[in-house]
Amino acid sequence: MPNNHFKKGELYSFITGMASTAIARRLQKKFNASDINITIEQWSVLYHLWKHEGISQQELCKATFRDKPSITRLVDNLEKAGLVKRVPSESDRRINLVYLTKQAQKIQEETMQLADETLNEALITVPSDRVEVCKQVLQIVYDNLT
Repeated sequence: MPNNHFKKGELYSFITGMASTAIARRLQKKFNASDINITIEQWSVLYHLWKHEGISQQELCKATFRDKPSITRLVDNLEKAGLVKRVPSESDRRINLVYLTKQAQKIQEETMQLADETLNEALITVPSDRVEVCKQVLQIVYDNLT
């Protein structure tokens, strides 16, 4: 028996997509208001590099759930903005590793603070036990499909 408790036309992806889009829009507004000239997509790449820099573009594809052309474009634009640099891998010259610049390291704390503020605003009226259940359910859905 199906475990789909959504009404007809009430697609799960619309609900999660609307919430995700609302959070992204709010965070982008905060970046713009703080004169941080990056997009949410660029920030997601920087976020993964702040966690572990010196990774390949292929690893960034996996981490951000984006395809190769998208990551190439994002890294190109981040490089033009002076936030990342590509360094050829010593073990495989076909691979470029992506590193942060000092400029990218300077905006890490502020962007993470703005992201934290945005999530707090999004979840302000949601009880913490509900947030935990939501995280668990979303992880199960993800695991079921990967």
